[in-house]
Amino acid sequence: MRIGEASSASGVSRRALRLYEDEGLIVPGRCSNGYRDYCRSTLDRVLVIRSLLEAGLPVRLVREVLPGFADGRTRLDPRARDQIAAYRDRLTRRIDRLERQQASLGEFLAREHVAGPTTA
Repeated sequence: MRIGEASSASGVSRRALRLYEDEGLIVPGRCSNGYRDYCRSTLDRVLVIRSLLEAGLPVRLVREVLPGFADGRTRLDPRARDQIAAYRDRLTRRIDRLERQQASLGEFLAREHVAGPTTA
């Protein structure tokens, strides 16, 4: 199917489909006239990509874990699972740091007397 049909069938914009191709995430076939030709397996891969991106994975990591979904598997291979778990753990640590910073700023703003310039 051509890009418009693939966009409708997958719920992913034409622009996103082109981006996925530019990023090496999908490789649609080509018709003799040069138009992209999307098969069912490519659309299945597009749905996995969209799901991973919506979950917050960066494109770099999506590219690395996609082979874990090869051949229509719906379960991640152990390596891909470990990579995603490691990314989640990094996010958790980052969120913890941001929450500490937020609390610290809140405490700073809540102080009754903030030292400022003194006049003599």
